[in-house]
Amino acid sequence: MILIGISIFIFVLLHSVYPSPAIIVLGPRASPAAINAWNQQHGFDEPVIVQYWQYMYGTLHGNLGYSYKLNQTVAALFGERWARSAYLSGTSLVLSVLIAIPLGIYQAIKRNSFGDGVVTSVAFTFYSMPDFLLYLIAIEVFALTFHVFGFEASQSTSLISVIGDWRDMALPIACITLLILAGYSRYMRSSAIDTLAQDYIKTARAKGLPERLVLLRHLVRNACLPMITLVGLSIPALLAGNLIAETTFNYEGLGLLFYNSLQNEDYPVLLAYTLVGAVLTVLGNLVADIVLTVADPRIRLG
Repeated sequence: MILIGISIFIFVLLHSVYPSPAIIVLGPRASPAAINAWNQQHGFDEPVIVQYWQYMYGTLHGNLGYSYKLNQTVAALFGERWARSAYLSGTSLVLSVLIAIPLGIYQAIKRNSFGDGVVTSVAFTFYSMPDFLLYLIAIEVFALTFHVFGFEASQSTSLISVIGDWRDMALPIACITLLILAGYSRYMRSSAIDTLAQDYIKTARAKGLPERLVLLRHLVRNACLPMITLVGLSIPALLAGNLIAETTFNYEGLGLLFYNSLQNEDYPVLLAYTLVGAVLTVLGNLVADIVLTVADPRIRLG
């Protein structure tokens, strides 16, 4: 029901913004007769509810529409780009999680120390910084001034080539990782602090269990549970890559496709992209709930 409601809302909203794609495809100087003929040929003369039913019927059968601007099916456009976006966001997501877990635990153990203060200040700086500002600063410093990395991401259409082009991909991956890490480390720190205050941690220490075992056996597993939810909510980003990052670094992924489609008023691409993103958001929450239930026996008992 949630997906049906989302699909109706998105379809009606975009239909109200672009009531007649014929004007965009044929041009503003097209005659009314040409516009009417185009609408009849492509089914845009039908009532909105009929158009919605026809679109959803096609979507359920793998037909996401046709981009008249790019003269390709939307499914083909997505198929060419989704792997590159998944690589960009997936790599950044994995790196941020691997760094956030030990960093958050360190901050919790060293709470209110100098090191905790430094990490917290840096995290807040990146967390509050606009994405595009970090990207532009990184390009200016590391690409244009010191020439360490490329100023744009890999332009290859092959995922293998993109993965191997570390010099051009290092900068966008590092920037996205820092932005994700800034938020994840704060969640991990708070979760670890709450876990350290639990009675079972105090009991384990009172029994004389070495501190290393207390942290590994009791702290890490329980403190990492909120990270499961955060990762689940990040699943839609695997589709989009990172819209602002892909646009800034000129990376041929789904985020850049959406941005260009927005500029070109490419209605079918915008509709399919938004709808698939909504579906992935719901699936991400579902997957996170299932994994959290498996990881935390207390939820199963509840």
